[in-house]
Amino acid sequence: MENLISLVNKLQRACTALGDHGEESALPTLWDSLPSIAVVGGQSSGKSSVLESVVGKDFLPRGSGIVTRRPLVLQLHRIDGDREYAEFMHVPRKRFTDFAMVRKEIADETDRQTGHGKGISSVPIHLSIFSPNVVNLTLIDLPGLTKVAVEGQPESIVQEIESMVRAFIEKPNCIILAVSPANQDLATSDAIKISREVDPKGERTFGVLTKIDLMDKGTDAVDILEGRAYRLQFPWIGVVNRSQQDINKSVDMIAARRRERDYFANTPEYKHLAHRMGSEHLAKSLSKGSKCDFLFFAQHSINLHTL
Repeated sequence: MENLISLVNKLQRACTALGDHGEESALPTLWDSLPSIAVVGGQSSGKSSVLESVVGKDFLPRGSGIVTRRPLVLQLHRIDGDREYAEFMHVPRKRFTDFAMVRKEIADETDRQTGHGKGISSVPIHLSIFSPNVVNLTLIDLPGLTKVAVEGQPESIVQEIESMVRAFIEKPNCIILAVSPANQDLATSDAIKISREVDPKGERTFGVLTKIDLMDKGTDAVDILEGRAYRLQFPWIGVVNRSQQDINKSVDMIAARRRERDYFANTPEYKHLAHRMGSEHLAKSLSKGSKCDFLFFAQHSINLHTL
């Protein structure tokens, strides 16, 4: 199975090198046939923090407005030892050991394709991270959904982002990681709204609930996490991300994960759910889900012996 996942990772990279991004083609392409996990959420959903928690590193650009302006194909590789490094497909034979430089390279490569404005592009950036602290997993981080254009953006940007996201997640072999903040009404969640449109039965949607610790006093997210508010085939997973103050103080991910585990274990409303909450459980669940999807792909989508 790990060899199959590795093969699909290589095929994704080859598609990008050949200019096959799926979205802009009128006919099905190899990219369209590959299984994937797409990360979807509104701009204030905590999507970037979820990804960084899964990886255990600060590596994504941050800021106001639309920060993710190109799809980021993030391939995680578990390795032995204590080395941690990153590689970009567009920067061959270079290893990044400083993850602050990874963040800068993502921003710079985005600007190379889109210019220094606030436009978007469907051409993906391929980033591989090698670490003993990750599970073998590939995620596609998509631009955050938005309701209004900000200064310097065309009014069409709202629809452009939605169209790009939809093009990825409407594929039946795409698992949707729908990120929603717990301190907002789930009925207004951008991620749930668009996921429901392409996956009305919730058969391939993972619901991730962020900012649980920021809910109003006297309220909780138990109905959502137990699937009563909105049922999905996969159980909802709650996470507690680092606060902006934590980020400013450079609180490391190991300490943040420990604090997250303690929060669910010691909060009365969530004690009974603690075993399936948190970013570590999310990564393991996605890894299991992706392996099932890869197996389906191998059986139905392509004859591996012809590759």
